[in-house]
Amino acid sequence: MKVATLFSVAADTVLVVHFLFVLFVVFGLLLVLAGKPLHWQWVRNRWFRVTHLAGIGIVVLQSWFGMICPLTIWENQLRAKAGEAVYEESFIAHFLNELLYYTAPPWVFILCYTVFGALVIASWFWVRPD
Repeated sequence: MKVATLFSVAADTVLVVHFLFVLFVVFGLLLVLAGKPLHWQWVRNRWFRVTHLAGIGIVVLQSWFGMICPLTIWENQLRAKAGEAVYEESFIAHFLNELLYYTAPPWVFILCYTVFGALVIASWFWVRPD
């Protein structure tokens, strides 16, 4: 396998991990909110809740300080080493990119991340972890 191909596969892997992280943060909150009326005890698991809160907390802090997500930086570096144009990649990578990256002013993302983070914190009090 060529070195460029290895870097390309590594970049795709980072993109998949990034996508899974986004799913965890978004659907984690939805599952917590649905879990209370459905009496799902697992949504009160302390490790799940702390990990979820830390995940969105990192995103919110990065947005406030104008930092680019380390996963995005890492993926772009790997793509550059693979000789690929950044964000012009395989079908799966392109599909996942379309779901993760949007064109909007930075303040829109800061506001969305902050509001979502506030909802995660509110869920901590509405659905108390064990």
